[in-house]
Amino acid sequence: MVPHTPPPVPRRRVLQLLGGAAVLPAVGGLAGCGGSGGGNGAEGSGKGTLTLAYLGDATQQAAFKALFADFNKAHPDIKISATGIASGDWATFASTISTRLAGGTQYDIVDVATEGQLLMSSKNVLEPLDRYIAKDKAVVDAYYAGIDPHLKEWTKKYGSPDGRTYFIPGGYNSMVLYCNTEVFAKAGVELSDDGQWTWEQFKAAGEKINARTGAYLTALGDGAFPFGDIMPWLLTNGASTLSADWKQPTFNSPQAIEAATFVKSLLDAGLAPKLGGTFDAAAQLAKGKLATLGGGRWPTLDMRRLKIVDKVRIMSWPTKTGPGSPIGWDGWPILRASKNKAAAWTFLKWLMTKDASEFYAKVGGTNVPALTSVAASSTFLSDAPKGSELLAAAIAHGTPIPSPKQGAAVQRAISAGWKSALTGLKPVKRSLDAANEQLKPLL
Repeated sequence: MVPHTPPPVPRRRVLQLLGGAAVLPAVGGLAGCGGSGGGNGAEGSGKGTLTLAYLGDATQQAAFKALFADFNKAHPDIKISATGIASGDWATFASTISTRLAGGTQYDIVDVATEGQLLMSSKNVLEPLDRYIAKDKAVVDAYYAGIDPHLKEWTKKYGSPDGRTYFIPGGYNSMVLYCNTEVFAKAGVELSDDGQWTWEQFKAAGEKINARTGAYLTALGDGAFPFGDIMPWLLTNGASTLSADWKQPTFNSPQAIEAATFVKSLLDAGLAPKLGGTFDAAAQLAKGKLATLGGGRWPTLDMRRLKIVDKVRIMSWPTKTGPGSPIGWDGWPILRASKNKAAAWTFLKWLMTKDASEFYAKVGGTNVPALTSVAASSTFLSDAPKGSELLAAAIAHGTPIPSPKQGAAVQRAISAGWKSALTGLKPVKRSLDAANEQLKPLL
């Protein structure tokens, strides 16, 4: 249940979809489909071994292994043979999977981030889930009733080219700011009770913090991770990289240009470290040399590892015209080539249970649980920074991360344009104008 989870795997450096290849962001080094029994029908619960893969570093793999073991306790006739691939980003992960697919490897289940859902469902490699859902309508209806309605709506709208259902939506991520409260207190800057602030208030806080403590306000990416580097700034100013249907580029709108200009001003003022080089943001936050760190749920694991949960508070992303956040979520499909679809559907049904959601949150899940009740529970909010409830609240004003089929080329143009603007290689407007022109033939 790791949709776009970075740190240590940057939560969504947008999946580079490798041109026209049928990229499956999913399983790891497991050759062959699951074992015995179950057949291809929706009947029965199935048995045998399911092959499954996901993107995850060592910490995330430990959480997944515990999750799979818990599933096996509930369904002892079904075992999960899974591999977590510790790729540096979704692009590398996708490249690995694509190579294995080209070599003839088959899988039962994959964990697909938003960036890969439309591409995968367009390649005729996924099993339509509608008849499985009809058979277990009560179970699925109860799940959908318990999650934010956006997840069901977006999964169908953006992950299905033909109206059929290919994914069960899972946990998601939004973008917020993790703030070192000791740094703010030392600088005499108060954080609002409601967790809200504007761009101007954010920059003003950074100027005081830098002058009084020498700490940076925040760490800014160069655009290689659009989910976190670019989209929050655009969305909080009413802009985006693409239109809502992902068919037209909007990267050079006046609002987008204003957002890039503001972010560049933070760099120019010395409120963020220079782009390039190595900067361990979590470690610098712990040392009091960085005031804020942007991220989804995943930095919470770093806060725990560094033992600074109690001195960190989550704030919403600062706004210009209104609240906004990119949203990326897990999609769980069954592959058409699976020889054990009944068992695969049993696993997907289990993922929809409250027990599975609570268990994953408890063992260190790196996203917001899809079930609203679990996201609001102590299971998710305990041993986490104050303000963690803002992660789930962000979905109400969130926007799906734009994920067209030509994702690799789209990402390259967007990332290059943003980096050009921030580094001053070209003026901001010229940088985004050029990127926007490159996007047009790709959509």
